[in-house]
Amino acid sequence: MSDEQVYEPKVVAFLCKWCSSAGSDLAGVSRIQYPANATPIQVMCTGGVSPMYVLSALRKGADGVLVSGCHPGDCHYIEGNYLARRKLHLVKELLEFVGIEPNRFRMSWVSAAEGGKFAQVVRDFVEDLRPLGPQDKVKADRS
Repeated sequence: MSDEQVYEPKVVAFLCKWCSSAGSDLAGVSRIQYPANATPIQVMCTGGVSPMYVLSALRKGADGVLVSGCHPGDCHYIEGNYLARRKLHLVKELLEFVGIEPNRFRMSWVSAAEGGKFAQVVRDFVEDLRPLGPQDKVKADRS
């Protein structure tokens, strides 16, 4: 990669339909600028996001995975985000165990009214992923 080319990480973003996905929509209609690196996947609730989804996304070429949902206590499914927090808390340890940098995974809480916050979460994650380099390079190093 030349000095003029900047590495752009690929991010898979699992977004709660009720809050974070709506927050990403608000960022878009409000014309809030943020990197277009994240591919959104709308899920009904972050409580339904399996750690296997995170591993699968990374295995299939994502450089990072974001899971974002309703703020704790505001879940449309009562306790789904608490379930997600407990379940996905161990993902970083699991990633480290299988030889993937734990910083390639991030969770956030973004409501439907927080378009600016959603944009900032994506900006921060992309900036944190750049120094890690492509996930493909990591996979090749492990082979």
